[in-house]
Amino acid sequence: MSDPHTPFILASYAATILVVGGLMVRMVLDQRAQKRALADLEARGVGRGRRSGRAAETEKR
Repeated sequence: MSDPHTPFILASYAATILVVGGLMVRMVLDQRAQKRALADLEARGVGRGRRSGRAAETEKR
């Protein structure tokens, strides 16, 4: 490694790994938060899609 650009290249790779790793951590944490929010909504009776909740009940009548 006698190239004078080696430190810059290694720093660039390190920065890229940190950014991508941070994005992956954020994605996992957001997924967990969304799952908790969805479970909370479903526990309150709000379902997914068009035919859920009170709208589906009124259409069935």
